[in-house]
Amino acid sequence: MSGESTLEAARARDALDPLRGFRERFALPRDAHGEPLIYLCGHSLGLLPLAARELVIEELDEWARLGVQGHEHARRPWVPYHENLTAALAALSGAHPSEVVAMNSLTVNLHLMLASFYRPTGRRSRILMEAGAFSSDRHAVASQIAWHGLDPATALLELAPRAGEDTVPEEAIDACLREHGEEIALVLWPGVQFRTGQAFDLARIVRAAHRHGCIAGFDLAHAIGNTPLALHEAGADFAVWCSYKYLNGGPGARPGRTSRCGAVTST
Repeated sequence: MSGESTLEAARARDALDPLRGFRERFALPRDAHGEPLIYLCGHSLGLLPLAARELVIEELDEWARLGVQGHEHARRPWVPYHENLTAALAALSGAHPSEVVAMNSLTVNLHLMLASFYRPTGRRSRILMEAGAFSSDRHAVASQIAWHGLDPATALLELAPRAGEDTVPEEAIDACLREHGEEIALVLWPGVQFRTGQAFDLARIVRAAHRHGCIAGFDLAHAIGNTPLALHEAGADFAVWCSYKYLNGGPGARPGRTSRCGAVTST
């Protein structure tokens, strides 16, 4: 069976998969014949967890029962809703609970983190990110650079794969920091590159950035819920993510962000 590529062999391997039961917890879109689709779009929008419908109805019932008092007296009070998410997000991101909060949107949180951590001074004024980054990330970075009165055309350093390659090896990030480290104020890098699926060693990037005096931040939109993360252990200065991809939170679900204890205070 191991060398076969038939439908029967695939089904036999599925039957041995210890995680196969999780499939039954999600609603799979179906084709015109009513057959479940092979869904390879979790990087864009995760599937609906079947439990979500009942949970949403519970909140609507609380609204009907309590009205405005639901802000503080619902089964899951609405004002401190984010506190119900802290432990799970801390576990998924490998951060301490005191470092994590669910709020806003990914891009808003990225702006907040850049406003806190991007402090261009003199020659050290550039931001390093990957070429072909998610467009909203690039727009946010460019606007923050411009807000400081600098020109994104020169202050934004974008690292592309070598000619003929699709991915950026971590040695190339090291080399870029060795060459330009004294000019770079902040490194913003993905946990997983959204086009190629390349996963990066965050701890290595943090060490390289800090070695050259740079802040190290990450966009984990395609990493959280997809790959193991250890942000606190890695020493990341900040990270942001959304929750509608591999966390299956659905459209409009609250994203998260984390920053190192003592590095920034949020209220």
